[in-house]
Amino acid sequence: MKLLIQRVTSANVRVDNKIVGEIDRGLLIFVGITHSDSEKDVKWLAQKVAKLRIFNDLENKMNLALKDCNGAVLAISQFTLYADAANGNRPSFIAAARPQFANTLYELFVAELRGLGITVQTGVFGADMQVELINDGPVTIILESAF
Repeated sequence: MKLLIQRVTSANVRVDNKIVGEIDRGLLIFVGITHSDSEKDVKWLAQKVAKLRIFNDLENKMNLALKDCNGAVLAISQFTLYADAANGNRPSFIAAARPQFANTLYELFVAELRGLGITVQTGVFGADMQVELINDGPVTIILESAF
């Protein structure tokens, strides 16, 4: 499982020109799922996201987690995180999990974050989405499950 995390001052996602998810301060997280991912990966990454100290404290040091600053998450499924463009010019997505399996783990990831007391907005799995964000910092971090 792979997460591309961006610290944002605001972010939203649109489907058919309608906002379906929107946050102010928090994290925009693009979520990629591969074939070998499991519930263990999901739980580990949700815990990591909840405790990730990448928000500035009063001394302007990255020392605060989401809950410390009343931040929220906008979680967007993104199979293209598993693109392989090593050969040729057209990426292969063979490493990305099949939609039904990926959606199950994506929904579990969202549920795990909510279970940790984090406010989570989402896009629409499998839809053509347009994402707007203001990256704060900019801070962008890639996390991959350790299993």
